[in-house]
Amino acid sequence: MPKTFELLCATSGRVILGLYFLLPGALLKIFNPEATAEAMAAKGMFAVSFFLILTIIIQFAGGVAMIVGYQTRIAAFILAGLTLVINLVMHNFWEVPSETQNFVKNLGIFAGLLVCAGLGAGQWSLDYRMSAKQGG
Repeated sequence: MPKTFELLCATSGRVILGLYFLLPGALLKIFNPEATAEAMAAKGMFAVSFFLILTIIIQFAGGVAMIVGYQTRIAAFILAGLTLVINLVMHNFWEVPSETQNFVKNLGIFAGLLVCAGLGAGQWSLDYRMSAKQGG
């Protein structure tokens, strides 16, 4: 398989994951925090304001980091942890069967993030450029 195809797939996947956390993740919460806060409270979350702000920060910074490929392994690992926690708290299919699709979808996102955490950003990234400049 041509190297360009591999790079295109790895980069596209990383960028799309980043966009997922930046656009419908952080920006939606920034511009409509009330809806997210209400959903969190309805699921029994405590300290909703704190966790909402923390989630916005992680999703915004992690999304941007994934898009540009900066500190990708760390960003992907943190986003994977956040996704797992959100999945367990917000998509409790064992009590609400209609949450099954969201739960399984988030497992797919979690899996993609673990791949990025394990393999890194690839050659088309800031991580690669910075390591090449440092000779490593």
